[in-house]
Amino acid sequence: MKKNNFLTLLFFLLFVSAFSQEKVTLSGIVKDQKSNETLIGVTISFQNSRTTRTSLTNEYGFYSISLPKGEYKIEINSLSFDGFSEVISLESNTKKDLFLIEKSNEIEQVVVAGNSKKLQIDKPEMSVNKLTISQIKSMPAILGEVDVIKSILTLPGVTNAGEGQSGFNVRGGAADQNLILLDEATIYNSSHLFGFFSVFNADAIKDLKLYKGGIPARFGGRVASVLDIYQKEGNSKKFGMNGGIGLISSRILAEGPIVKDKGSFLVAGRSSYAHLFLKLADNNNTAYFYDLNTKINYKLNENNNLFLSGYFGRDVFSLNNQFINTYGNSVLNVRWNHLFNDKLFSNASFIYSDYYYGLTLDFIGFNWESGIKNYNFKYDFKHYVSDSYKLFYGANAIYYDFNPGRIEPIDANSSINEKQLAKKHAFEPAFYIDAEQKLTDKLSVNYGLRYSMFYRLGEQTMNIYANNQPVTYDADLGIYEKATPVDKKYYGKNETIANFGNLEPRIALAYTINDNQSVKASYNRMSQYLHLISNTQSPTPLDIWTPSDNFLKPQILDQFAVGYFKNLKNGDYTLEVESFYKMVKNRLDYIDGADLIANEAIEQVVLAGKTRAYGLEIMAKKNVGKLSGWISYTLSRSEQQTAGRTPIESGINNGNWYKTGWDKTHNIYVTGSYKLNQKWSFGSIFTYQTGQPVTFPTAQYQYQGINVPVYSNRNQDNLPAYHRIDVSATLNPTKNKGRKWQGEWVFSVYNLYGRKNAASINFRQNQDSGLNEAVRLSIFGMVPSVTYNFKF
Repeated sequence: MKKNNFLTLLFFLLFVSAFSQEKVTLSGIVKDQKSNETLIGVTISFQNSRTTRTSLTNEYGFYSISLPKGEYKIEINSLSFDGFSEVISLESNTKKDLFLIEKSNEIEQVVVAGNSKKLQIDKPEMSVNKLTISQIKSMPAILGEVDVIKSILTLPGVTNAGEGQSGFNVRGGAADQNLILLDEATIYNSSHLFGFFSVFNADAIKDLKLYKGGIPARFGGRVASVLDIYQKEGNSKKFGMNGGIGLISSRILAEGPIVKDKGSFLVAGRSSYAHLFLKLADNNNTAYFYDLNTKINYKLNENNNLFLSGYFGRDVFSLNNQFINTYGNSVLNVRWNHLFNDKLFSNASFIYSDYYYGLTLDFIGFNWESGIKNYNFKYDFKHYVSDSYKLFYGANAIYYDFNPGRIEPIDANSSINEKQLAKKHAFEPAFYIDAEQKLTDKLSVNYGLRYSMFYRLGEQTMNIYANNQPVTYDADLGIYEKATPVDKKYYGKNETIANFGNLEPRIALAYTINDNQSVKASYNRMSQYLHLISNTQSPTPLDIWTPSDNFLKPQILDQFAVGYFKNLKNGDYTLEVESFYKMVKNRLDYIDGADLIANEAIEQVVLAGKTRAYGLEIMAKKNVGKLSGWISYTLSRSEQQTAGRTPIESGINNGNWYKTGWDKTHNIYVTGSYKLNQKWSFGSIFTYQTGQPVTFPTAQYQYQGINVPVYSNRNQDNLPAYHRIDVSATLNPTKNKGRKWQGEWVFSVYNLYGRKNAASINFRQNQDSGLNEAVRLSIFGMVPSVTYNFKF
């Protein structure tokens, strides 16, 4: 009898315990209270006497968490918004939107993701950097223009080829190996005016995240990094405008409700106008850019939202109307968010991207144009299975149109014949699944798998070569030469020329040592099916994208990384230390004398090699106080090898490893901002980098009276070290308080001490002395600027 009573009591206690642990789901959207702008990457804490759980908002501000029934304190701490705290009693599944109030002690005006100052120690995410727009706007900028791309150069592991160069390099990768997304649409050229400005208008940007490693399975198509940028949605509560007037360029943004609290619009434009001053001086040369950002969103009901976003940008560069260069990006994206229930969120996107390049040579008498277009459909699901298990899965399919080049005469009297290089087509579908799981209180894991496919499609005639080798080797001369095709084969429209399929596993682990420190590790494999045909060290508008085919194989990356992360003084200070090693197969290299322009058989001048990069990254941050900022240091090596295909062949650089054109052994940034009072704030950046790798001549000989240089091994030398200091001062007049019109002045100096950093060094013979001399080319000295920003 006593035994039965005991079992009954035990059953009752277990039942009560199970009942008391019955879980309910709390979900909703985190928004800015003033504008209804959704906030990305906000960490929400749920606490009671028994437990503390956290949830993170997704790209559309949505969060979902399953908790035992009971009373919880909801807390949000943010660098950009006032702290949020509220007590809620959960007895059933509940939808609750959370509203944050933007900190009002600055004119800063762009809604940003509410990132907590503390590192997310237990999250299995590493090699990821986030910058708020407020941080970016506090940095000094050249010519008074805030630059999103140049701001990420202050992060560890990120460099560029040099001053005035377009693009950026991540962990020793090439610029074309970065996937740059604006509202999920691919941006092929991230620079205006050949690298002096970026294509991103900071006023229109909401969130920026750079993935250098441990890249989630939902991303693919590039092997170095993913720069994921989202535009603002627009204020759905009231109409407003903001902008800025600078010495070289100006910008303006307008936003407001379509239907209050249901729909909004945003339109932002920028333009440079320095060329107008050239005309006043009777100078017929021109260089300017303009761009336009747009976005519309509408809430159909509680479970459905529609978004329409777009970007259009153009650069124009003209020399006396004889040489006219026009290029730029165009993107359009239609998205549908659907909430199936409080645990399942989906997003469907229809995306169009276009990169155009045009060139007019009036003195020769022809127009040239080339470009790439893609049409992309994505369908992504986020399944919040439980508070310790989240599932992400989806598919996407991209169709590519490549225009390698079209030439046409300017007029009927021209000797130039019209010609269209064979257009190329490709199809790239992919499927993925990703899981984030908390295995124990100390161990969390993110694991996933992506399967990507690529189909190179006709209509096109392809060359056939002996032994399938489009490049031959002359053993007597020790040089590579173009092979002569032995036959040709025609492929009809949408007929498969070549196809590839690759499994791309991803995994990241986080082990929590204690509440303030953890160690993490990650591995990811990625495939890149597009190649940028370029022999420059940074992208230029003339570079041509081409797909993988029978001869150009896809690039395959394997990357490993480990790291240590620590919060100090409750997150007032943070420390991140990471080490990485990566290897890429099938990286193209070019034979000596390669002709890349208007080449219909590019396979005849390229060889497949491999690259490797490894290094150490350190980032120490001070997050609070009048003085805040960070120090980032990267010690790394980036190398390439193109060995001979047979023991007889020499390969490139005798088959030895050599530094890539963007290798930077040491890379140091010291970034700081100081808020003196409500009126004045200051910013400064110190930059130091190892000089760009170059190949210098080591000797010379004479042939028929002509001096012929003898060069060292490829990229064996370096330019002098690069360093500079940039400073800024922001004046926020006290009369702004309580006024509808608010303004601020930003004064900045680029390269404060006027360092003449070498962009290149050329060698020539002095006409007077007959001696050889080295000539350094520098782009910028000290550049002061002033900008007036306004908001109303």
